[in-house]
Amino acid sequence: MVSMVRTRTRPPQQQFDELLLWALAGLLMLGLVMVYSASIATAEGSKFTGQEPAYYLIRHGIFVLIGVTAGIAAFSVPLQQWQNYAPYLFMLGVLLLILVLIPGIGREVNGSRRWLSLFVINLQPSELMKLFAVLYASSYVVRKTSVKDTFFKAFLPMFVVIMLVGTLLLTEPDMGAFVVILAITVCALWLGGFNGKVFAALVFAVPIGFALLIVSSPYRLKRVTGFMDPWADAFGSGYQLSHALIAFGRGEWTGVGLGGSVEKLFYLPEAHTDFLMAVIAEELGLFGVAVVLMLFALFVIRAMQIGRHAAFLERFYPALVAQGIGVWLGVQAMINIGVNMGVLPTKGLTLPFLSFGGSGVVVNCVAAAILLRVDYENRRVARGLPV
Repeated sequence: MVSMVRTRTRPPQQQFDELLLWALAGLLMLGLVMVYSASIATAEGSKFTGQEPAYYLIRHGIFVLIGVTAGIAAFSVPLQQWQNYAPYLFMLGVLLLILVLIPGIGREVNGSRRWLSLFVINLQPSELMKLFAVLYASSYVVRKTSVKDTFFKAFLPMFVVIMLVGTLLLTEPDMGAFVVILAITVCALWLGGFNGKVFAALVFAVPIGFALLIVSSPYRLKRVTGFMDPWADAFGSGYQLSHALIAFGRGEWTGVGLGGSVEKLFYLPEAHTDFLMAVIAEELGLFGVAVVLMLFALFVIRAMQIGRHAAFLERFYPALVAQGIGVWLGVQAMINIGVNMGVLPTKGLTLPFLSFGGSGVVVNCVAAAILLRVDYENRRVARGLPV
């Protein structure tokens, strides 16, 4: 008699976080739809776009395609290589921030000099600097672990570097990018276990420093006062915010319907960039806003969990990179949404993955790919495989 032996095949283990990948795909797809909806009127009414309704959709779609392609390339680079080149990438970012301030090289739009013209597209160095700051701050923390309790050896060098970057960004001016980079750096030092007493001092020093920056600049002071009471000057400093609030009010629970926004019809400036969330609120209502918030919450939570897993495997640089990416994109999304809702002063920060903008979309995709790479390497290390 021949006995039949049943063999069970083990299900193949996942190579990367599929839930995170679906969240990213959802954000990018929603961004394509909403950029098109928010920009149709602007594109039709502008001679610059040739009055082509799909002008911004086509460009945004191209940038998403470039970003996905760049992300695939970034995913193939081991984290050890990113760690080796992090200081050089950071120096490249500083050089680009200097170049953008040179007349004739940097491109000025609406009083801000933030772009480098590459003929076909405009490069925004501050977007690249956010990614480079994550990579460099993580590398710095790992290198300074043995002296992390020493102020002059651990904190002071990073403080000098960030003040240099901050000075360049505030000269553009781009205070929003500086806030994000400062958040990245402080969180990297905190997660790296640096001296808690210094952080206690930062809790008092940072707000004072920002207060002095605001008071010293009539431009920033006007933005803050306009944010506190936009209706006091609804046709001046409070114009953008007042119309963003109207958009939120019109959206109510389920919105007025996709494409039905009134505020995007030349009432709300930058509807497809900085104030895309207001259009989402108007057309998709509280439901649409909740979906966006849940997708970003999922992204940040998974980034923190991936970082924690890497730390458990004693892969400290990838751990800090993963959590730094989560802090960066989470803080930027929080600031953008807060500005749209009127709870934060107006800043020139786009909504990651969703807003129109070439440099931002491409860099965001690269950052997400690096995060997926950290997770991929974690899974291989956990199974005893080489990375």
